[in-house]
Amino acid sequence: MIQLIRGFRDILPGDVGLWQHIERTAIDLFRAFGFHEIRIPIMEKTELFARSIGDTTDIVEKEMYTFPDRKGDLITLRPEATASIVRSYIQHKLYAQDPVRKFYMVGPMFRRERPQKGRYRQFYQIDVEIFGVMSPLADVQLIYLLHVLFDRLAVPDTQAHINSLGCPECRRGYRRVLVDYLNTVADRLCADCRRRKDTNPLRVLDCKVPRCREALTGAPSILDSLCDDCRQDFDTVQEHLTRLEIPYAVDERLVRGLDYYNRTTFEMQTGLLGAQSAVAGGGRYDGLIEMLGGPSLPATGFAIGLDRLVDVCGLEGSRYYKSPDLFIAALGEASQKLAFEWVCDLGIRGIQAEVDYQNRSLKSQMKQAGRHRARHALIVGDSELSQGTAILRDMTSKEQVDIPLDGIVDTLLQRLNEDK
Repeated sequence: MIQLIRGFRDILPGDVGLWQHIERTAIDLFRAFGFHEIRIPIMEKTELFARSIGDTTDIVEKEMYTFPDRKGDLITLRPEATASIVRSYIQHKLYAQDPVRKFYMVGPMFRRERPQKGRYRQFYQIDVEIFGVMSPLADVQLIYLLHVLFDRLAVPDTQAHINSLGCPECRRGYRRVLVDYLNTVADRLCADCRRRKDTNPLRVLDCKVPRCREALTGAPSILDSLCDDCRQDFDTVQEHLTRLEIPYAVDERLVRGLDYYNRTTFEMQTGLLGAQSAVAGGGRYDGLIEMLGGPSLPATGFAIGLDRLVDVCGLEGSRYYKSPDLFIAALGEASQKLAFEWVCDLGIRGIQAEVDYQNRSLKSQMKQAGRHRARHALIVGDSELSQGTAILRDMTSKEQVDIPLDGIVDTLLQRLNEDK
């Protein structure tokens, strides 16, 4: 038997209803705030991710699914969405008429990392981006959207964690101070962090290895290196989060895993996931559009880990499984022909109905109705056809009523819609 590739999974019908509810809830919220859906390909040229995410990040160095196509060009299954959305924004000159654009997308991403709970090699993200707005209020709005969405999905114990990575000038000064500190604790760092301290020292702050985190206890804070403009920007973010009554904590070690971030960066964390506490994260990346060949325009955004969100939301998945409104237990060839026509007619008019095609006994068909969790069953056989009626049974109360075959679809529509 051929089985799944390690790190991949099937999302089965019993779970899909909850996934769809979460996606609909998110999309309704984003649309209410003026965001428009964008759909991007799952493969891009490898150069796109190497340039945007950063050559020295774990994603590019270790985790991307990269391979040559038949012409020898390197292509990559997308590990994240922002770079692809920026590429599309530039390629189609979406900035020409109005540079301010607000996008969202939902779809799969791919990283070859160690599989664990809530972390898969094919995983799903909800991504939101704002292009062309420099104001820190755009960052606040994104955090507010996450706060509202998680509240609507009953995600418990959530808090926004925020930090500022400053501008390139701030980071140059901070990099020197940080490298000096890292050199004093180099013998206590893991092998990856000893390498990173010379190539990408801010990434050391993001290491989850316990001994590295302990060694970084006395590391300098980037907040002490912010210029006046970046300090004012970060103060504005905090002021408006407070005004909107959004719980948050300043986290001086929060750098995120991608090189393109600047100024405000943030995560939404929950206490339900242990070390993997982040369900969503993002921040500002003002230089990325220009880096990838577009105009010099600011941008900010976030991504939600949909797999993790499904795990931590306070909603019961069984509530969103769509059971049939009606199961037709048809006995005999004549009844089956009619039942099939009724199912088709009901379906195009919004009523989900099922019928047994195997001409089994009434007892077997009623058991099948129960397995389907149908709310009603319609019983019709030769006797009912001769009498011109069918029996409609409420599967919960077990109450039964006779309904005429003449105009039966209209009658069923009225009764079943009233029951809904």
